[in-house]
Amino acid sequence: MLIKPSEDLSEHAAAADVTIVGSGPLGLIAGMDLSRRGLSVLILESGTSDKSTTAQDFADADLSTPDTHYIPSITSERRFGGGGHLWGGRCVPFDAIDFAERPWLNMDAWPIGPDELEPYLARACEMLGAGRPVFEREIPGCAPKDSSFSVNQLERWSNKPRIDLLHASLLNETPNLKIALGCTVTRLFSDAKGKVTSVGLHGAVPNKQIPVRQLILAAGGNATASLLLNEQDRDPQLFGGQGGPLGRFYMGHVNGQIADIVVQNDDLHRALDFFLDGNDSYARHRFTPSEATQRTHHLPNLAFWPVVPPIREHAHKSGALSALFLALASKTIGRRVIAEPIRLKHVGQPPYQRSRHVMNVLRDPISLIQFLPKFLWHRYVAKYRVPGFFLTNPGARYGLEFHAEHLPDPDSRLTLSDRRDAAGLRRLAIDFRFSDIDAEGVIHAHQMLDEWLRAENLGHLVYRSGDLRAAVHAEVMHGNHQIGTIRMGHTPKDGVVDQWGTTFDFSNLHVASTAVFPTSSQATPTLAGAQFTLRLTDHLVQSGKV
Repeated sequence: MLIKPSEDLSEHAAAADVTIVGSGPLGLIAGMDLSRRGLSVLILESGTSDKSTTAQDFADADLSTPDTHYIPSITSERRFGGGGHLWGGRCVPFDAIDFAERPWLNMDAWPIGPDELEPYLARACEMLGAGRPVFEREIPGCAPKDSSFSVNQLERWSNKPRIDLLHASLLNETPNLKIALGCTVTRLFSDAKGKVTSVGLHGAVPNKQIPVRQLILAAGGNATASLLLNEQDRDPQLFGGQGGPLGRFYMGHVNGQIADIVVQNDDLHRALDFFLDGNDSYARHRFTPSEATQRTHHLPNLAFWPVVPPIREHAHKSGALSALFLALASKTIGRRVIAEPIRLKHVGQPPYQRSRHVMNVLRDPISLIQFLPKFLWHRYVAKYRVPGFFLTNPGARYGLEFHAEHLPDPDSRLTLSDRRDAAGLRRLAIDFRFSDIDAEGVIHAHQMLDEWLRAENLGHLVYRSGDLRAAVHAEVMHGNHQIGTIRMGHTPKDGVVDQWGTTFDFSNLHVASTAVFPTSSQATPTLAGAQFTLRLTDHLVQSGKV
């Protein structure tokens, strides 16, 4: 339940078995799981229920790589619900190979294996509103002989990506789960025994310092890294020291489109759209290389899926696609429908040729009439929320989206700038890098997929450019998946947290964030982040720490 801003926090803080910083999906999942077990939980949220320029200003940062990273103000949300306001709802589990040593990519094994997260998969799907954990389905009539690639892997989608709305009743009615808004955590105070004893707060709150017993940082990858970097700035020995892993290996995903796919198999063509498979959420098929293919041909982990032609290109002549473009090109409408980074990915940067799209709508009203009512119903009214739009065409030609892991690079990193925010903290400085090695892996995978599609008589690829490396670099832009900067390691030399997410420096300071992942996978990280968070809360209870 929400605490009134005028309430004295000290009493709630003193009673809390666990204090959580951040009310995004992972913070809320941690809070709900711990309170379900009978523990007293206090969640501290920097923002309020509504979007606030004052709170959002804390997300501002110095960006030295604007060609590869979205402006920081649109990659995080400082309000109740946090990153849930930006999350599209895609749920994909990490693969076994993500946890393994991969010498061809210069990657060490994770401190944990896939079996450590597997027991929490069903619960994570449930708490994210993504139905049952079914992530594989054969396509009737489409059975490739060569297993180098698969068309059977699925991604699932949350029916309500706003976790604060999905679990609104539980959050409002659980007496031992308290949520305080407008409380920005600025300091971690510790004792000589290696425990955090209290946190400092900034905001219109009566208390500027409150006690903690167990503290979970779930404020989002970059916000949590910022807090820890500022602590390290005060005490350079913390978190591996100035030359240690904190802030390094900043990863997102290598994604975009450099080719079209032409589908020749009718059964495969019919299976490309979003569909309900009887497991309580929408799903979609993906093209994925097998683990053996990745090992044999030294590929990164990645996935592909067909998408509609770029809606910003009026040459598609589709009234329905042009209507979608016109809606998303409007900031007022578009930002209400999807997160700003995704909106920009669809429409690009202005100026826009709106008149050409208006002509498409006027020339092709039938496709719009056939598409729009059905889409709006299944998007906003139906029990299961369709996550996006896909329109088949007689030529069976589509854009081919690639989504690859971003290889860890110690020089892709977060540091602190000399500018300070309203609370006096040094702001982040972001240097986010993609390499030619990232591009080469994506290109090699495209070439292998094309060969496989042709050999299986399933289809073929048509590249959009002769310079594929330049094409990959022109496509990639990220910052919404904040991975790697608080990495999990075996020792303080190679990690900030241990296998459970507990910092090496403070035995009661834990991190629930995708920033602890040593590699980024082909999968979007929210589902794995939820699994890791549930594993952490389970560990706190089972170990007797709470």
